[in-house]
Amino acid sequence: MGSNRGKNDGAPKARPTIDEAVASLIQKQESLTLRMAELDKPIVAALPGPAAGAGLSIALAADLRIMADDTFVTTAFRRIGLSGDYGSSWFLTRLVGPAVAKELLMTGRRITSEECLKLGIVNRIVPFDDLATEARGLALELANGPRAALRYMKRNVNRAVLGSLRESLAIEAEGMVRSVRTADHKEAVRAFMEKREPRFGP
Repeated sequence: MGSNRGKNDGAPKARPTIDEAVASLIQKQESLTLRMAELDKPIVAALPGPAAGAGLSIALAADLRIMADDTFVTTAFRRIGLSGDYGSSWFLTRLVGPAVAKELLMTGRRITSEECLKLGIVNRIVPFDDLATEARGLALELANGPRAALRYMKRNVNRAVLGSLRESLAIEAEGMVRSVRTADHKEAVRAFMEKREPRFGP
């Protein structure tokens, strides 16, 4: 009797069902932009050139964004008949409000660096030649800062977007009590008393 082994080798795989495709995309999104948003360290994104579609979504998942002054971003999805993914609607709505988010998503128009700054999509715009230095400087400033306090700040703002004032007050209270007990806070108090810059630890 001959073997059937390898009979289907090279045959095209069956197209995934809608449910399978949705589950796969959810997993990919959660492993990238959700992970970025929930990471307990601040993330700085540098945009040296155009950011479009999912690339823009990934940039929006960062905590701070610096953009070259001669470039642009675009949601882009409508141009290829797609609705958007990787948190594009969630991040945009929280940055610019629902009306502007709908316009940017539904038109897919280019958004200049100046408009990005005005809308709050980016924190700073700088000349292209200065972008790497500026982004690195900001990242180092955060990395050398009071890490526990920065972690709680990120968590506080993320919670403020989603929760009530009562929930925000509770989460802020917990962060304050915990950060008061850190070595970074003690060093900051000493530095203030000694009229010097604090030297925060790793």
